[in-house]
Amino acid sequence: MHRRRFLGMTAALPLSRMLSGVSSGAASVAFAAARAPDAYRNLLVLVELKGGNDGFNTLVPYTDPAYYALRPRLAIARDSVVQLSDRVGLHPALEPLAALWRSGELAVLQGVGYPQPNLSHFRSIEIWDTASRSEEYLQEGWLTRTFARNATPADFAADGVVVGSNDLGPLAGAGARAIALADTQRFLRRAKLAQPAEAASNKALAHILKVERDIVQARGHLGASYAFKTEFPATGFGNVVKTACQVIANPSGVAAVRLTLGGFDTHTNQTGTQARLLAELAGGLAALKSALYELARWDATLVVTYAEFGRRPKENVSGGTDHGTANVQFALGGRVAGGLYGDAPDLSQLSGDGNPRHALDFRNVYATVLDRWWNVDSRGALNGRFVPVPFVRT
Repeated sequence: MHRRRFLGMTAALPLSRMLSGVSSGAASVAFAAARAPDAYRNLLVLVELKGGNDGFNTLVPYTDPAYYALRPRLAIARDSVVQLSDRVGLHPALEPLAALWRSGELAVLQGVGYPQPNLSHFRSIEIWDTASRSEEYLQEGWLTRTFARNATPADFAADGVVVGSNDLGPLAGAGARAIALADTQRFLRRAKLAQPAEAASNKALAHILKVERDIVQARGHLGASYAFKTEFPATGFGNVVKTACQVIANPSGVAAVRLTLGGFDTHTNQTGTQARLLAELAGGLAALKSALYELARWDATLVVTYAEFGRRPKENVSGGTDHGTANVQFALGGRVAGGLYGDAPDLSQLSGDGNPRHALDFRNVYATVLDRWWNVDSRGALNGRFVPVPFVRT
């Protein structure tokens, strides 16, 4: 059965019937079984821009005449961009990130993609979540494979927590203790349904009881009582960030947190929709930095954005853009080596369907997280050797 269909089916199941280690809205727990490196004290925060954010209006090539020729209505005016260099600048809604750029704490990764790109939402995000090749189908997420080989400390509340989505994404599959929640208090209320129990001789029942014990452990460590001075934006994504920060504030750690901001599939009326979403993103990331400063965790946190794909350079007739390939990602944190990485897509060399070639494989980004941020060997999780990108100071 397809993993996403299974996740949708399990959303309605009561806790006692969850046999898979996968849940929606409450918790899901599987198991890791190796020695943990101390580097998991470094936190990873992934931010998924669901639907496929338009990279060309996020990082604007404001000196490229081809950009304006391809987008006579959608292009961002040169005098509106937040300039990062003499060639590119940010969408004006991302102005709150300018301070991070000036302080050298924002890296901009250009032309990120993979060979033989797939333009289906479901398949492409599956490729990103599992770090597979385009023609390869894997069951476990790339973080799940990492934790299966290199376990987090046993006293961590969980290996990873997903906020703002029921899809575990890179934490799916057996090999990680992963929790999905839309709201911390709601999770705690639901987790109270699980109570510790003795091991059973029946293997299936024993699995259920082990899952329940892990949920109870998470309930005991995850709370929402920290009184932040940071003001979180009164938006959906602001609430996601606030919930994530409450998780991060607890003394018992987690290695990874995945946040989701949806709505980026802008086939029509892109201008207003993307401006609103990017403003939500920038406000949420600014609040995240402020809260991490309060917790003295900013220097120990790496934040990375991603989407299943970008958008086509040429605008469509509906005031939007269609599914594309090479995209832009952000990496931010107190130990990020700020600057531009990768190469900007060449708008004069487009494929037959009007898309540019990628310049930076997304698995090189993942290798940076594993090899440089967590100091674990990335080859097992990524099924090959990918050279890290030097946007993290070790």
